[in-house]
Amino acid sequence: MPDKLTIATWNINSVRLRLPIVERFLTEYAPDVLCLQETKCPDANFPLNALRKLGYEHIAIHGQKGYHGVATISRRPFVAQEKREFCGKGDSRHVATEVAFNGSSVRLHNFYVPAGGDEPDPEVNDKFAHKLAFLDEMTEWFADTTTPTVIVGDLNIAPYEHDVWSHKKLLKVVSHTPLECEKLETMREAGPFVDLMRRHVPMDEKLYTWWSYRARDWSEADKGRRLDHIWSTPDLAPLSSDIRVLRDARGWEKPSDHAPVMATFEG
Repeated sequence: MPDKLTIATWNINSVRLRLPIVERFLTEYAPDVLCLQETKCPDANFPLNALRKLGYEHIAIHGQKGYHGVATISRRPFVAQEKREFCGKGDSRHVATEVAFNGSSVRLHNFYVPAGGDEPDPEVNDKFAHKLAFLDEMTEWFADTTTPTVIVGDLNIAPYEHDVWSHKKLLKVVSHTPLECEKLETMREAGPFVDLMRRHVPMDEKLYTWWSYRARDWSEADKGRRLDHIWSTPDLAPLSSDIRVLRDARGWEKPSDHAPVMATFEG
C-alpha cells in the first residue's frame, strides 16, 4: 500500500502561551508529525493532555524553563527517540525521533539553532560564537549520513539571496551573514541533505517563514526571512510531493513570529 507522511515544523515561541493556535493548526491541517521549537517549557509542564486529546499521543520533549526547548508530537508511534546536548551548554535545542514510513522508517531531527545575538563577530559576541560552534558540531555529527533522515526546525539562518527581503541590507545582519550562511551550507552538503523548500520553490523566488513583531503590518511590509527549514537525505527527496509555508498562521490571534512549514512525503 502507498504510504503518505506529513511533517510540519513551527517555532511556536512558547507552547503554553500559544496552545490555542497549536490546537487550531492540528485541527485544520492535521499533520502526522509536528515539530515545535522555542517551547519555553519544562518537560513536567508540557501540555501533554491537550495534545493527546487531539490524537497526538506520541510526544518527545526536550525542554527547560523560560528558554529554548523542542518537542515532536505525532499521531504515529515512535520507533525510537533521543535528545542530544550541543556545545556543552546544557540547553534544550534538539530531539530526534523515528517513525515508520514506506515499509521502513525515517529518522527525524528537530532543531532550534542558536539565534546568535546582534553582533556578527565571534571575537566580541559569545552568542554568535556559540552559533558557529553549534553548526560545526552538527556538521561533524551528520557527515555522511546513511539512513533515511529528515532535519527540520528553526535553523536561524536564511542562507540564500531570496531567503530575505533585502540581500544587500541584511548581509551584515545576524541570520544572513556570509560566514553563517557558508557554515550552514557546509553542514547541509556534509550529510548530504536536500533543501526541500528550495526543491519546490525556485531560487529566484522570495521565500520567507519569519516576520518580525516590530512591523505594524507585517504582511503589507513583507520584510521576511526564511529561518525555518526542512531537509532530507537524497533518497527521500524524490518522495517529497509538496511543501508549504502556511503564512496565514502568522496572522492568527496571538501569533508566533514564525509561520509553520509542512512537507508531504508519498511512498
